[in-house]
Amino acid sequence: NGRELKQINSLQRLLMHVKNLVKHISGIQDEEEQNFQLALKFTWSNFSMMKYHCFRIYEKLMVHSDLSKAESWVRLTEEFLNSPLPNTDGTKTDVHHSLLDLLLHLSDSPLNSNYSETPRLKETEKEDDFDWCGYLQEGELDTDPYPDTPVSKTCFNSFFCLFSISNIGFIVITVGLLWLQWVYCLVITVGEPDARSWLEQHVVTPYWQGHTPRFPHSLHLHSNLLNVWDQHVYNTDPLYLPEEKAFVTETQVIRETLWLLSGVKKHFIFQHQDGKVVVRNDVVVTHLTNNCLRSVLEHIAVYGQAVFRLQRFIDEVTGYDTEPCPPGSYSSKQGTEPPFRTYQAFVWALYKYFTSFKQELTTIERDLIGKDETVTLAGVLDRLTPHLAQIKVLHKVFCTGVAEVPPETPNVVRASHLLNTLYKAIIEYDSVGEASQQAVALLFSLWTETVRPYLEIVDEWIVHGHLFDPAKEFIIQRNKDVPVNHRDFWYATYTLYSISETVESEDKLSDAASGSSTGEQGSKSQLTMVSFLKPVLKQIIMAGKSMQLLKNLDCKEAEQTDDAERKSLYTLFLESVQSRLRCRDDSPVDTVTEQQATKQSLIKMQSIVAQHLQMDDIHDPLLAINFARLYLEQSDFHERFSGGDVIVDRSSESVTCQTFELTLRSCLYPHIQKRYIECCGNLMTTLKKDYRLLEYLQAMRNYFLLEAGDTMYDFYTAIFDKVLEKESWQQLAFLNVQLQEAVGQRCPEDSSRLSIFLETIDPVRKKQPINNLDGLTLSYKVPWPVDIVVSSECQRIYNQVFLLLLQIKWAKYSLDTLAFSGRSTAKRLEGTPEEVKAKEPINQQIHRMFLLRVKLMHFVNSLHNYIVTRILHSTGLEFQHQVQEAKDLDQLIKIHYRYLSTIHDRCLLREKVSFVKEAIMKVLNLVLIFSDRWQVGFGAWKIESIDKMESDFKNCHMFLVTILNKAVCRGSFPHLESLALSLMAGFEQC
Repeated sequence: NGRELKQINSLQRLLMHVKNLVKHISGIQDEEEQNFQLALKFTWSNFSMMKYHCFRIYEKLMVHSDLSKAESWVRLTEEFLNSPLPNTDGTKTDVHHSLLDLLLHLSDSPLNSNYSETPRLKETEKEDDFDWCGYLQEGELDTDPYPDTPVSKTCFNSFFCLFSISNIGFIVITVGLLWLQWVYCLVITVGEPDARSWLEQHVVTPYWQGHTPRFPHSLHLHSNLLNVWDQHVYNTDPLYLPEEKAFVTETQVIRETLWLLSGVKKHFIFQHQDGKVVVRNDVVVTHLTNNCLRSVLEHIAVYGQAVFRLQRFIDEVTGYDTEPCPPGSYSSKQGTEPPFRTYQAFVWALYKYFTSFKQELTTIERDLIGKDETVTLAGVLDRLTPHLAQIKVLHKVFCTGVAEVPPETPNVVRASHLLNTLYKAIIEYDSVGEASQQAVALLFSLWTETVRPYLEIVDEWIVHGHLFDPAKEFIIQRNKDVPVNHRDFWYATYTLYSISETVESEDKLSDAASGSSTGEQGSKSQLTMVSFLKPVLKQIIMAGKSMQLLKNLDCKEAEQTDDAERKSLYTLFLESVQSRLRCRDDSPVDTVTEQQATKQSLIKMQSIVAQHLQMDDIHDPLLAINFARLYLEQSDFHERFSGGDVIVDRSSESVTCQTFELTLRSCLYPHIQKRYIECCGNLMTTLKKDYRLLEYLQAMRNYFLLEAGDTMYDFYTAIFDKVLEKESWQQLAFLNVQLQEAVGQRCPEDSSRLSIFLETIDPVRKKQPINNLDGLTLSYKVPWPVDIVVSSECQRIYNQVFLLLLQIKWAKYSLDTLAFSGRSTAKRLEGTPEEVKAKEPINQQIHRMFLLRVKLMHFVNSLHNYIVTRILHSTGLEFQHQVQEAKDLDQLIKIHYRYLSTIHDRCLLREKVSFVKEAIMKVLNLVLIFSDRWQVGFGAWKIESIDKMESDFKNCHMFLVTILNKAVCRGSFPHLESLALSLMAGFEQC
């Protein structure tokens, strides 16, 4: 039948709406997809869930023993479901259950509410037969032009009978529906031919339509200035052609101004063209000339354009913008990318400002509607002048910090540039003084909101050791390829962004994980370096890496932070700023009182200065006053002149500073510095106590720098003996056995860490005897995390010094072990050729050999004493002191590397002084040749060879003395003075 067809049609329409709802929410357009069918079933079941599931409220109440609630629930719901509803046939219908479902969703949980049923007396409903329609239409409307329309009595009776229903939610819904029905019926009833035009004419002048009739206004001259001016132009200019104009009132201009500044896009006077706000040419008011009105409206349009751009940026970041973006503007990245928190914080700050600004606009509009006083456009603009100045500042910051950034710029550049723009704007306006206090306050509030994500990232890193930056907006990024327990963790785990303005990719990065300078950057590179973090950037990096390392070491000190009681870095910063502002507010602001205090201080100070001047017989009151004023500006004047007898008011200094940079130094940097000291101090303590860092550093000096004299003496003398005995010593097994035996006797735990290697050396380098030791490499296994300090590069430098020391020790050992007694000398003379004896007497040759040996021994001993005593010992003491004073691991690494670099340079191993080392190596090589030939005997000697050895040594000796003396005289190498003097003394004896 017809009723069933109606229900089927209603269900079909409802199903269609449900499908559209599922498509809109889930985004699935294919109705045949399985996910779409599941969502459709779930949504459809919820429309009838209340009907078929019986709410299950009664069971819950019974389980919780709320018997009274359960009884009331069953009785009242049954009474409601069985009661008739207007325009609804039957009881317990879907409408009943839907209304009950609505009430349940609007209400609190029945289990959590205290309920006592209120007794209600049921009154018999009297049928209201009063003709409300006729009563309300009396004197207003004539006879109904459409008598067949069922409007009059049924509509109004149905409206008033709703008050007998106790369900307030049902009343609101049904009243709204019947009110719309009544308005619709009223419009139909009023359906006269000119009813619409009559209504429009009596409500508001349709100035938004073209060619509207001019509204009635005063005939006063001031109200007709436009006509007077048009008449004047018409009389003076024969070519003047009047144009059609759209007349508006000043009130309408004010309203559209308020709407424009509040962010409304559609207007009549102001129009949006290609993203710009322009003013219509044909809009005029009767009491202003066209040029005057246009100049004022164009001034307003500039600020409206600024509001429009800022509001559009807010909508883009928050995701509410539906219009396409103009080229070059910021477009929020959609999809699965993490949110850009710096822009979100900036938008939140803009939103809070515009909320207060729109409240001011609403207040002005209420004053305009109330008509209690005259509201003019000039008065409104004067009232909005401070806000418009602030909007100008905001728009300037937005254009510089956001809009001018090229597209596809990395987030780290966007965030850094925006924060730098705000930072520079605050400093710029702050330097003006009191004239820009409002701008500084606005920018500072904007900066404190925008910087919040940055400070939260810093706080998370230096407190928990976790650099949480999903959008990659922080200037420091974690290198995930390097784990924490890697030996290169401290050097390559973090990357400091230093991209210049011309770079638009993330390929050009600069490693600065240790917090050191990344080199001289151009002026363009300042775009990405956050200015306010520069003074504490090293502390942030050190504290973050130290905390992460401590977390990985399972250190107890790293677990002491309690997030429940700890205040974040951002909170501490805000509290410090508020405390500082409070101190500034508490400072004396009464000018008269402050002047009186200054006057009293000046009088007291004048008497003190006068007493000091009288001691020198000087009686000059004016001089005393000037000195008093000068001393009042000094911080220590009271201690110098008063001796503690006079107390001078210094309350004006309670305000520490006025500039933004000093505010950061007093309110932000101390909190970062404190955390840096805690984290780095804990890490240094852990490395020294739990991981024996100092012991490993001492072990490196003991074995590589031969400070463990007895131990290493046993090792290298075994090698030297093999060389003297002409036996092969370059066997890895022999070397390791000798090393293990030497070390194992005194330091058994280090024997397993030490090992010796032989590297392949170019045969060309082996032509000289002194180069036979090349390739001998010592290795010491250092556990993690100590290998962060004692890296492979450090061991390479240690080995270079170790090889030089072995070569000097070899030369010294060769000379020390030569037998120069009379019996040994005679033995050396055996087999000497007669021609050698004929050229020069044997005794003279022996004397020359003795002298050459003494000269060589003096040279080697001087070099040995210089390196061992002057370089290794003194530098080592200084290094030990600096290690104890190191505040963080990076500083310790630099101290260690500087120590090695100093030893490397002072041992003449640097390439710039390679010619000096070559001369020294020639002398050491000469020592080995001399020792070898002495061991063989004079039979293998010739007078020419002795002459050549003496000549070579003299040349090298003279060269070294000359070079070292010049270096000492220049003052560039003061540490060489002792070596130069020692060699000079030996040279003078030659």
